[in-house]
Amino acid sequence: MKTFIKVTEIWIPDKERTQLEFGSGLYGAFTEFKTASEQQRFAYNEGLPGKAWAQGHPIMLTEFEHSYFKRTAAAKKAGLTCGIAIPIFSGDFLLAVVMFLCGDDEEHAGAIEVWGNDTANPDLLHVVDGYYGTLHHFEQLSRQINMPRGQGIPGMVWESGMPALMEDIGQPDVFVRGIEAQRAGITTCLGIPISDHAGLTYIMTFLSAKATPIAKRIQIWIPDPQGERLICQQGYSKNSNELAQLFETISVNKGEGALGRVWLTGMPVITGGHKSGYRPELDNLSTMLAIPVITCGHLKAIVTFLF
Repeated sequence: MKTFIKVTEIWIPDKERTQLEFGSGLYGAFTEFKTASEQQRFAYNEGLPGKAWAQGHPIMLTEFEHSYFKRTAAAKKAGLTCGIAIPIFSGDFLLAVVMFLCGDDEEHAGAIEVWGNDTANPDLLHVVDGYYGTLHHFEQLSRQINMPRGQGIPGMVWESGMPALMEDIGQPDVFVRGIEAQRAGITTCLGIPISDHAGLTYIMTFLSAKATPIAKRIQIWIPDPQGERLICQQGYSKNSNELAQLFETISVNKGEGALGRVWLTGMPVITGGHKSGYRPELDNLSTMLAIPVITCGHLKAIVTFLF
């Protein structure tokens, strides 16, 4: 099954913590782009990962030509046309930068948005930038909308400070852009709060169509009330309606497996193509990206994308 996201990367500070180096990635068939990426480094404010580090919030590039993107030739050859960089901070200090790369494809429908407020309108969120593929009408509508705290998925995530996953969003009373989403075939929306050390709010939203989902599976994990184990709060699966029931029976200790490592270290993790681990249903369902949601130095949740 094809997914909307083509390439996923994690860039991490080097030993001196003055540059970003390659951590891990999921490249699928894009082996040449992988080779071009693995030896790459980014200084502070250099390239897309370095810019996200310096600016302290998610950044999107929808045009690589004549931009600060450093792998333009390799990306063009692979058919990659859009990059999204999400910095993961603990306070003022960068832990990692997660990158998503997408490519224009007439068969792919979906969207990735960066919502934010500004000093002129601190009580309203707007689309700072977005990648909408072929969804031109949906993009026009989205860029005209402002969301107050508590309204729509961006506003709900802003109010709660927690990620949110909503299915069947084609209803206006559930999703502010429901009618247009229904026309575009968008069915699922994931919202993730991105902590920003500059004091402004940033929310990432991932909108998925049934035919070309953002990922095969998406889950939101949170620490239990005692702070002893991770439990699955929400789950979506393209292939199995029983997935949520499966994960309701599973909990994860700190340091245990890929999810436990994210909780222990605060670092995002990519898994895949390895031998069976401690619990195959967690680590080997598919290749997986796990992103921590950190607020004031504390882990609030982990969002997993299974490709």
